[in-house]
Amino acid sequence: MKKGFSTIMSAQFFSSLADNALLVAAVEMLRMTRAPAWQTPALAAMFALFYVVLAPFVGALSDALPKGRVMFISNSIKVVGCLMMLFGSHPLLAYAVVGLGAAAYSPAKYGILTELLPPSQLVRGNGWIEGLTVASVVLGILLGGQLVGPRIAPTLLGFDFPFFSTGVDTPPEAAISVIGLLYVVAAAFNLYIPRTTAPLQPLRGGVLGLVRDFSHCNTRLWADKLGQITLATTTLLWGIFGNLRLIVFAWAAAALGYGTTQASNLAGVVVVGSVLGAVLAAWLMRLDRATHVIPLAIGVGFLMIGLNLVTNVYVAAPFLVVLGALCGFLIVPMNALLQHRGHNLMGAGRSIAVQNFNEQACILALSAAYSSLTKFGLSAFGAIAIFGLTVAGAMELIRRWHRRNLVEHREEMERLLAIARSDGQ
Repeated sequence: MKKGFSTIMSAQFFSSLADNALLVAAVEMLRMTRAPAWQTPALAAMFALFYVVLAPFVGALSDALPKGRVMFISNSIKVVGCLMMLFGSHPLLAYAVVGLGAAAYSPAKYGILTELLPPSQLVRGNGWIEGLTVASVVLGILLGGQLVGPRIAPTLLGFDFPFFSTGVDTPPEAAISVIGLLYVVAAAFNLYIPRTTAPLQPLRGGVLGLVRDFSHCNTRLWADKLGQITLATTTLLWGIFGNLRLIVFAWAAAALGYGTTQASNLAGVVVVGSVLGAVLAAWLMRLDRATHVIPLAIGVGFLMIGLNLVTNVYVAAPFLVVLGALCGFLIVPMNALLQHRGHNLMGAGRSIAVQNFNEQACILALSAAYSSLTKFGLSAFGAIAIFGLTVAGAMELIRRWHRRNLVEHREEMERLLAIARSDGQ
């Protein structure tokens, strides 16, 4: 890998680690204040909100400025959201601000991969960064659970400063104080991300012009016979799994009687499988064979439903490892192919913004649906069953869609896959 890749990975790891640790602190803060049950799944919707609203602008911004600078500014916005939650803002509002920073961060994070790495290393690069991202998601949830738990929280609350009152009086507030330091570490790595030789694309046309440009890019990627399949697949997978990490807290409570800290500990085992699956895909898969993993996604849907039958932690742990491995193996090659195709069609930043818009819109819609159904008594078991059936059914439709494209547009599909094959040599 080229010089600077490890710096990008380090910045991404600490920033994502803090995002997910903060999520657990927000869940615990809502629990301690006896907030309505629907507000916990609504955290996913608030985080996704700015991904959808700002999608026409963040991709263009990422292509107009050095991506390391964009990542630093975005991380600074996350720090603001973290401090808002610490000093009394409602967790939903504060986490939405963190989502604002993440929305601007993502196109730069993925876009710089296509600028820094040759196509032959793009799947491998995606494998490492996706594996690291998944690791940071699960380790972040694990860390957040420990920070608000009965072992570490009292120690953090025991710290005192002479002549100064911090106002930190609860376990979630103590956890948030530590999480803020993780964002500072990520910002420090952002400062050392190298400037690539890729030309910058100045912002033009004002707000309406950017919206029209984004709409054109979105339409173009959905109209592309290869882009539409990869975009549909990644949109669905991220939409489901973006909500599943919150549903698992309710599932662990219902199936195993676990609290916040214990549930976050159980979530940690997913990292073993997901990183293994991501790294395995990085070494075994090629861009032109990425669509071959689509049938596996159907199996993931039914595997999710199987989670409802698990009532023992010794069964849950290996089950979640397998589920994580399949997810990692699926997402890496499809993400890489989508980034490659989008980069060729419209540029790295804009294509990632389109991808984020669709994925986060799916997360937002599913989160809103889940929060609404929770008000009417939907259990975690019911939510998992619905999500699993949605994945299996939708992926079967995507598989047939891709097969129809291969039949009706064989020459075009063979040409696109040949480009991916030749670029990946």
